[in-house]
Amino acid sequence: MPSSQCANHHICQETALATAEAHCDKFGERLTPNRRDVLRLIWQSHRPIKAYDLIDLMSAQDAKVKPATVYRALDFLLAQGLIHKIDSLSAFTGCSHPNQHDDCYFLICQSCGTAQECCSPLLAEAITSEARQQDFKLTRTVLEIAGQCATCHQTAPTIAGQEAR
Repeated sequence: MPSSQCANHHICQETALATAEAHCDKFGERLTPNRRDVLRLIWQSHRPIKAYDLIDLMSAQDAKVKPATVYRALDFLLAQGLIHKIDSLSAFTGCSHPNQHDDCYFLICQSCGTAQECCSPLLAEAITSEARQQDFKLTRTVLEIAGQCATCHQTAPTIAGQEAR
């Protein structure tokens, strides 16, 4: 669920976990307690979270958590399309619609740190068309757009050193 539409993170988080359970059941995969915990922590807010922050949070609950355990869970969640990696931040965020990512991009707020997943078939087609014209074979498209979300823009209309557009 996009952060702009989320009024209650608990409901958003529970919806994401239920969606993940159904997704794993459909594809014969297991959402183990560890994978579920990692996904729950990722969905606690709409701010991307780094792997080491996840490790710290999980270690506070269970001193036996090792980095490899968290990284394995992240790899599984990525492979299942349940989360995204925000490459520019080396952080992870929940996916609002698993395995439907061909036309998605992220709006990353430089003020509050939220990352909103957006989808645009027109934008995806423009990228594919341009690649075709350049005889370039796409293997992966990652589009991350930095700026200010509506809430932050209304309270502080400019980013330091940049004019509002």
